Amino acid sequence: MKHGSHLDPPNRFERVHAKADLEHVEWDVEYLKERSDRKIQYQADASKSIVSENDSPDVPFRYSLNPYRGCAHACPYCYARNTHEYLGLNAGLDFETRIFVKHGAPRLLREFLSRKRWEPEPIVFSGVTDCYQPAEREFRLTRQCLEVASECHQPISIITKNALVLRDLDLLKEMAGRQLVHVNLSITSLDPELAGVMEPRTSIPAARLRAVETLADAGIPVRVMVAPLIPGLNDHEAAAILKAAREAGAGDARYVLLRLPLTVEPVFREWLERTQPLKAEKVQNLIRDTRSGKLNESNWGQRMVGSGEIANQIRTMFQVFRQKYGFSDLPKLDTTQFIPPQPTTGQLRLF
Repeated sequence: MKHGSHLDPPNRFERVHAKADLEHVEWDVEYLKERSDRKIQYQADASKSIVSENDSPDVPFRYSLNPYRGCAHACPYCYARNTHEYLGLNAGLDFETRIFVKHGAPRLLREFLSRKRWEPEPIVFSGVTDCYQPAEREFRLTRQCLEVASECHQPISIITKNALVLRDLDLLKEMAGRQLVHVNLSITSLDPELAGVMEPRTSIPAARLRAVETLADAGIPVRVMVAPLIPGLNDHEAAAILKAAREAGAGDARYVLLRLPLTVEPVFREWLERTQPLKAEKVQNLIRDTRSGKLNESNWGQRMVGSGEIANQIRTMFQVFRQKYGFSDLPKLDTTQFIPPQPTTGQLRLF
C-alpha cells in the first residue's frame, strides 16, 4: 500500500515519546514490511456534533462539515495532519491509516439544521479532510449528508480531489438547478508520476479533469484549486493547469501556497527528501523565501499566500493566467430557499 509518510513523528501533546529500535529485527523482513506497509483501519467516531464554525480571516467560509477524521489520500503536505494528535495519534502514518468515521453525520446534520437559531448560509463539505476519500465508497456518509442538504434546500460547497464526487452527480445536478451547490476540485499537477507520489491514493490528474468536465456539462459550478502550490515543485505547472481546467469547463480557479504547520513539516520534509532527492534542497530554500526565512508562517493574511518577492511573483503569475483564461467568481449560492428538516418522529412543527 502506498503511503505519503514513512514516519511516526512524536505527538506534541505527549510527554513520553517512543522511538523504534529496529536493529535487533533487521533480519525480519516480514515484520519490517508490515511496519512500513500498514493497512487502513476504520474506527467509529462518536462525535456529538458535525458542523464546525471558524472565524479565521483567511478562510472564506464560516461553517464546515467533515464526515471523516484522518485521510487515506495520504498527501504528505496535508495541513490537517496535526489534528490527529488531538486523538492521541500521530501526524504521519496514523493520520493516513487510522480513519475515524462519523456514522451519525447525517443525523447530526439534520439536528443542526433543525435549530431555531440557524440562519442559513453555505456549509462547506471538507473544510479539513476530504469527504470523498476512499472511506466514502463504503460508508456513503457524504452522500447521505447531501440528501439531507437537498431536502432542506441548504446551500453547500464541496472541496475534494477525488473523482468519486461524480457518483453523486444526480443530487449535485438537482441542487445546482436551485443554485445550492459549488464543487471545488483540487488539481496540483498534470504529471501522473508526480501526482502519484504526492497524492498516493486519490484520483489521477486526467480523472479529475474529466470530473471537472462532467460536472460543468451537467450545469454544476466548478472551481479548480491548485492547492497546494509548492515553489520549485509544481508552481511551474500552474499556467498549464489553469488552461486545462478552463478547457474542461471550470468557471473559477484559485491557489493556496504550501503550508507546513507544526508536525506537518517533518512529514513533508521526509517525503520530499525521499521522493525528490535532487530537488529537495532547492524546494526547501524556495519555501523559506516565501515564509520569511522559515518553512512555515502562521500570520493572518500570509498563511495562504506567503510573503516576499517569490510569493508576489507567484501571486501575479496566477492572477495573469486566471484573467487570460477568462475565469471569474462562481455565482453566489442561494440561502433564501432553506426549509427546516421535518422531525424524524413524524411530528409536524407548530411554528
